[in-house]
This record gives sequence, C-alpha cells and structure tokens, in this order.
Amino acid sequence: MSEMLSTREVAKFLNVNEKMVYSLIAEKNLPASKVTGKWLFPIHLVRQWIEVATQNYPQLAKLPPYHGLVLIAGSNDLLLDKIISTFNLKHEKQMAMFGIAGSMGGLKALKQNLCHIASSHLLADNEEYNFPFLKDEMNQMPAVVNFCLREQGIIVQKGNPKNIQSAKDLGNPNIRIINRPLGTGTRQLFDKELKKSGIKGETIDGYENSLSRHMDVGLQILTNKVDAGPGIRPVASILGLDFIPICWEKFDLLITKERFFDQGIQLFLSLLKGKVIQAAAEEYGGYDLSMTGKMIYPESEPESE
Repeated sequence: MSEMLSTREVAKFLNVNEKMVYSLIAEKNLPASKVTGKWLFPIHLVRQWIEVATQNYPQLAKLPPYHGLVLIAGSNDLLLDKIISTFNLKHEKQMAMFGIAGSMGGLKALKQNLCHIASSHLLADNEEYNFPFLKDEMNQMPAVVNFCLREQGIIVQKGNPKNIQSAKDLGNPNIRIINRPLGTGTRQLFDKELKKSGIKGETIDGYENSLSRHMDVGLQILTNKVDAGPGIRPVASILGLDFIPICWEKFDLLITKERFFDQGIQLFLSLLKGKVIQAAAEEYGGYDLSMTGKMIYPESEPESE
C-alpha cells in the first residue's frame, strides 16, 4: 500500500463512502493534506488517528490525575538534574522524578503516557531539533518549551595528550573511546560527525561500549580508562578535562498539551526563570539560557512558488 492514499483509497480503507471522508476531515480531524486541489492521506497518520479514536482501548499505562508527582523521562543533563533537585527541595508536597531513557526513549514514554515531560535534543537532517521526530512518533504534537542551549562536542583528557582535534582523529589506532547509547541525541550527533569524517564507528576501539549519563563518560576519561567520548562541555568544565566543540544544540522539554497546566508542571516550569538555574548554568559553563522557558514552534514550511 502506498504511503499516501487518495480519497477513494482512504474511503475503502475506512470502509466508508467518499462523502463521509470529507466529513471526517472537517469534523473528526482525519489527517489529510491538500495537494494541487486534491486530498491526500498519509497512511501512518490515518492508522494513528484510528488508534487514538479507539474506545475501550486496553490502557496498559495511564497517568492518573495530577497528585503531586511529576514524571520526567528522556535525555540526561546536569542542569536538568539541578532543577529537579531544586524542585524537590522547594515544594514539600510535590515530587519530581527522572528516568534516563535517552531522547528517543523520552518521546516514546510521552507517547505511551508514561511521563508528564520528555527531555530531548534530537537533530533532524534538515537541522531542526525535535519537531521532525515528534511528527513521526507522536499521535498529537506536544507543547515544546526550551530548557537550554548547550554545547556538544568530544571530551578528551586534560592536556589532550592524543592530540585529538576532531571526530576524524578518533579513527587513529591508538585511541580508545566510551560512547553514549543508541537513541540518545548525543550518540545521534556523534554518529553524524563520524559519518561526515568518513569514519566507521565500528572501527574505533570502544565504540560499542556506552554509558547512560554524561558525567559517567567524563569520569571514564578522567580516570584514564579511555581517551575520549562524546559529551557536553559542562562535564569537561566540572572535571577539568579538555573539550573539542562540535555545536550548540537545543535541549527541549516536551509536554502533552492536556497536562501542560497541571500544578506540578507549572511549578516546574516556573524554575526556568529563577536564580538557581542561572547560577548553576554560569558555574557549569557550556550553557546558554537565552531561550530558556520560551515556547518553541516548528520552523515554517517554505511557501510554494
């Protein structure tokens, strides 16, 4: 079956007449795009639309009404850890808990209704963060709030004794690395850099070995167990290691719109404009809070000529 269905094909797929299809577009938000005057229906979105509309669907996991617990899942970050700790100290009747799942794991947890907030920094081929993945993974687009901008790169030993200048140098036979797991935004970015450098990851000593936290990667380098690893500048700054910059990235919080105004969510978001996050970002280094707390929207589609 083609990825895009015509009106006749989607009517057959839904077992309705074509006239009913137009009513479903207008009244039930059946996913559709109008191209050169004709409706086209992405089959994967139609399937998701059916799933969302299903009644008596077995709920394997459903978040209860907010009762003081904020569940966060996704990408690991030092500044996020600090804000979670601050939230728990400041609000005695509230509790925030974090599950390390990587950016893609956070998206899936949000889709499955396993968390209130997902943290993510996935970079798409069009250089846009998170939204292209949300369009593919989520049934409904969540609210997106920027948590910070942060500097990604390669962490190396103090003094850079192996003279690593870029991802290409990691292909040298005397280099050992530690990696981040598949599904993390850092691993995704690292693999892109290796590909641009013409390096196959499998040829690098340690490429298959991964750790879930940025700080754990830094500690492996600090204790001379490895020479380098992908990570963020704050880890290098805190541990006194050297750092090879790659880029500044958007690190966002993804929140389902129906839970956005829950008390705990709003209390958590209020900390993004407080003194604690500003002081911690300045102390750690490698963070830019110029967009912190702002709603983020997808980049505009180019107008057709």
